Amino acid sequence: MKKYFANYTWIALIIIYISGCAPSTQIDDERVLSADRLIKRLEANRRKVKTFRGTGLISIQSREINAKSNFEVLIKKPDSVKVSFYGPFSIDLAQVLITPNDVQFYDVINNNFYKGKLKDGIMKQVLKIDLSFDEVLDALTGSVNLTDKLRSEPDKYETSGNIYQLTYIDSINSINKIFNVRARDLAVSSNLIKDFKNNTLLESNYSGFRVIEDVSIPFEINLNDNSNQQKLNVEYRTIEVNKGIDRLKLDLPNDIKLIEW
Repeated sequence: MKKYFANYTWIALIIIYISGCAPSTQIDDERVLSADRLIKRLEANRRKVKTFRGTGLISIQSREINAKSNFEVLIKKPDSVKVSFYGPFSIDLAQVLITPNDVQFYDVINNNFYKGKLKDGIMKQVLKIDLSFDEVLDALTGSVNLTDKLRSEPDKYETSGNIYQLTYIDSINSINKIFNVRARDLAVSSNLIKDFKNNTLLESNYSGFRVIEDVSIPFEINLNDNSNQQKLNVEYRTIEVNKGIDRLKLDLPNDIKLIEW
């Protein structure tokens, strides 16, 4: 029993801190997409997802914490992410609402409501992982934003078996950004950032894909940020895409204690 409840202690620490595989096939040369067409297809698929609802298990490892929790995420693109955390027996523990400019956190157990601007350090206080708003949105939906690549060719473009691989060289920051895409369904299976010594600074892997609303959505997401010593793992049990979601807000009682950051 102690071990079971220990899985959910990270929510308490947050409160204390702020108060299937298919056989590989070779891509037919006549069917190989150009890099330009591939990127446009990937971006078109990503943008098909307007709303997202998922339930499952989330785990976070960082310098401060190593724990997991049941959770539900609601996303209304382009500017709202709500995450609810649950303990044993579906007990409400906490809720977080994030926008590009603001963050709200409701500590259900102590009935404290925190709100403030989304600034450096706030996301780490709330989620115990240091990510920007866009990085949180992409991480929880298992998507890769290639908007900035629409008008630039990759420095390397290769095909191997059933995989397209795009590599972009960033000489200013001395890093390579590598994207691996499955040819059969145009799903991004992994993306990596490596330094020029071939050390992996960040690696994201996506698996367990299912086609929802004509888009391959991963049910398992693993983000390993070696440079910041933090990991995020998500295992979805259910996912709904493009269903009606009203304006996102936290479920707050009338007698909350308001604390402004």
